Amino acid sequence: MTDSTDHIQLAIFDWAGTTIDFGSCAPAAAFRKVFAAHGVEASDHAARAPMGLNKREHLIRMLQTETIAQQWLAANGKAWTEDDVSRLYEEFIPYQLQAIEESSKLVPGLNEVVQHLRNHNIRIGGTTGYFKAAAEATAAAAREQGFVPDANVCADDVPEGRPAPWMIYEVMKQLTVYPARCVVKIGDTVADIEAGHNAGCWTVGVCDSSSSTGLSYEDFQHLQAVEQKERIASTTNVFKDAGSHFTIGSLEELPVVIQKINQRMAQGERP
Repeated sequence: MTDSTDHIQLAIFDWAGTTIDFGSCAPAAAFRKVFAAHGVEASDHAARAPMGLNKREHLIRMLQTETIAQQWLAANGKAWTEDDVSRLYEEFIPYQLQAIEESSKLVPGLNEVVQHLRNHNIRIGGTTGYFKAAAEATAAAAREQGFVPDANVCADDVPEGRPAPWMIYEVMKQLTVYPARCVVKIGDTVADIEAGHNAGCWTVGVCDSSSSTGLSYEDFQHLQAVEQKERIASTTNVFKDAGSHFTIGSLEELPVVIQKINQRMAQGERP
């Protein structure tokens, strides 16, 4: 049980694109490969647009787009069905697991930020739209690099993934932290922000490693400074449009944001 309600006590991080796999490259690559196996060329934008949802829902959102639906009809001779979604999902699993093996580095600065939060008595949670096997593989890769959250929940653990609030609530339950205004949700997708709002938490969008920015760490570093700023500004606008309470260029800015949240809460402001 919480002993105070005027400061942040729990930070819940997304995984791919926020804490690990800068740019959320693993799921994007897996979605493109599974569609390519069925004669459909999905663009990187199409693969990333529904990012943050559970992976079955992500596949449905992609199939519902006009371009992919038309390609599916042309390649398969009929419109897609729920049976096709089930087949795609089963085929997607090994692609995703392979991609995780190839894209499993922690986002730079994560461990330092997490240690800072722990030093200020803030618990650490993780949530992901990954299915159980992918979530476990990701957590194992992170553990080897020194990142172990106090609680970790995936889409398979709850009745419905993001933007529903259930993963956030499950982390809160496991760590016995409440009310939700003492929690900050940090993520790299619109679905993260929406889930945070639905849970009644503070929300923070991370821009440089975001799936919306859509670049690996190496590719982002190769951009000129002005191009980096343009990418960050574009992703910032995406989060602001989604109603994010705060946006940050990179994770290193999170401790300052949490200080600002605490100041606002002390003055009576709520998310």
